[in-house]
Amino acid sequence: MPRGDGRQRYRWSGGGRTWGGALNGSATVVITSALVFYSIGVWSERFQGRLKPWHLAFFYAGLVCDTVGTGMMFDYAGGMTFDVHGISGLLAIVLMAIHAVWATVVLLRKDERWIQKFHKFSIAVWLIWLVPYFSPMFFAMAR
Repeated sequence: MPRGDGRQRYRWSGGGRTWGGALNGSATVVITSALVFYSIGVWSERFQGRLKPWHLAFFYAGLVCDTVGTGMMFDYAGGMTFDVHGISGLLAIVLMAIHAVWATVVLLRKDERWIQKFHKFSIAVWLIWLVPYFSPMFFAMAR
């Protein structure tokens, strides 16, 4: 995508230089993968009524995809934005990390009480995570 000053804008995308728009599209795919992985982990845990190790794998897959996708978006945007999207996105990644680590601890301790009620925390973190995922769409519609 050419800039107004005649220079072309390139961004690094792991495999080589790419137009900024292509990087943004790649980041969107990675972050949407985070939504899919995290949703599978959270909702399958909720429907099964207990935390299982395979749920944990989906929590971590969602966390990794969201972190990588967010890093790609930081590169595309030139850093973090201190608005609803940027702040809620940072909060969501921190909560996802806490969630995944806490789930690991619960499973390692074999704490049956927490294994059965962990889904309540999972749903709360998932709902908070949806704010930065959907906020760009809502702000774009409001324009």
